[in-house]
Amino acid sequence: MTSSLPVTDALTDAEIRGIRADFPILQTEVNGHPLVYLDSGATAQRPLAVLDVEREFLTTLNSAVHRGAHTLAAEATEVFEDARSTLAGFIGADDDELVWTSNATEAINLVAYAFSNASAGRGGAAAERFRLGEGDEIVTTEMEHHANLIPWQELAARTGATLRVIPLDDDGALRLDEAAHLITERTKIVAITHVSNVLGVINPVEQVIARAHEVGALVLLDACQSAPHLPIDVKQLEVDFAVLSGHKMLGPTGIGALYGRRELLEAMPPFLTGGSMITTVTTTEAEYLPPPQRFEAGTQRVSQAVALAAAIRYLDGVGMPRIAAHEAHLGARLVDGLTAIDGVRVLGASIELSRVGLASFDIPGIHSHDVGQFLDDRGIAVRVGHHCAQPLHRRLGVTASTRASTYLYSTDDEIDAFLDGVAATIDFFGVRS
Repeated sequence: MTSSLPVTDALTDAEIRGIRADFPILQTEVNGHPLVYLDSGATAQRPLAVLDVEREFLTTLNSAVHRGAHTLAAEATEVFEDARSTLAGFIGADDDELVWTSNATEAINLVAYAFSNASAGRGGAAAERFRLGEGDEIVTTEMEHHANLIPWQELAARTGATLRVIPLDDDGALRLDEAAHLITERTKIVAITHVSNVLGVINPVEQVIARAHEVGALVLLDACQSAPHLPIDVKQLEVDFAVLSGHKMLGPTGIGALYGRRELLEAMPPFLTGGSMITTVTTTEAEYLPPPQRFEAGTQRVSQAVALAAAIRYLDGVGMPRIAAHEAHLGARLVDGLTAIDGVRVLGASIELSRVGLASFDIPGIHSHDVGQFLDDRGIAVRVGHHCAQPLHRRLGVTASTRASTYLYSTDDEIDAFLDGVAATIDFFGVRS
């Protein structure tokens, strides 16, 4: 398996034990067994540092931001904007290029609806570059999470544009040769995932980005499964938009973010409208604030943003390169261990790309829900189903799979317990070939 990740020291056993001590939930038992939490790809656990920061904010500074003139509101606003700076710096963006959203799904919809509004004539001349109509094309891939597929389906339906999909090969890897043909002068935007939430592979997005920019198309990167696990720099990647979700990176639910290049955000018409995103309002029209506030209508997710900033500081304290090295080790152990079990098919196992600590598998003859329930009886938490990626599963000839996903707090012993559990599942159901 080839690797494009920088060589760096992984976390030591002692460091991982210290990290685990910061996560109270990891000390609990489930069904009489120590919890083995291998569902961080869905929702990561939160360290005490994050829980404490949000509680401290709520008990000492809780107030509406950007509104009140009193001391509490001013201090809350400062902390809220500091959180924006923290997250922006984490991904290599400028502060005014980072828009708070409820989650990554909302962030993608924000961009899609901005294109839709521009196509309806909103935004004036500055928004013309986002206008779509018949003859224009949107390109995404066959491996996308539904959140990075359905908004583009709907945008195509509203505007008359055509949606093109980069296919996968039989192993599940992106057909980059097809991408070069599908991305043409008719393409207005390319939406692609950085890391597959099913396969765990780190896609060679640089090639797709370069092709998109060659023909003048914009690029939206789904970084939900990369930002928590890899060092990323949106400026270095040269993406136009990127989205991420706080609850996958040690932060709370209900908070996500959109990165957009400043000149694009300045030209985009807003998606959600109402209070807090305006300068002047009459009964017939409104003028909007510059970004990022232009896209932050209504009361914001203040304590969640503050807690997410604490999560970013925690990740920075450990070191993203070392987290990536730790997960690359765990990902290899997952794939190698599962592949060695007779009767298990690991999705994407033969793809020659670097991966994060995530693997999905199928056991012919056992439904993934039964696999998940059997493992849960042993205290092992995994994800089952289609993982909001039905087209990918359909391409690989399965309806569902079982997914194990790790994070900085996961251990080799947990991988061993998981692999033993999978082998025991096959023995229990009697499907070993």
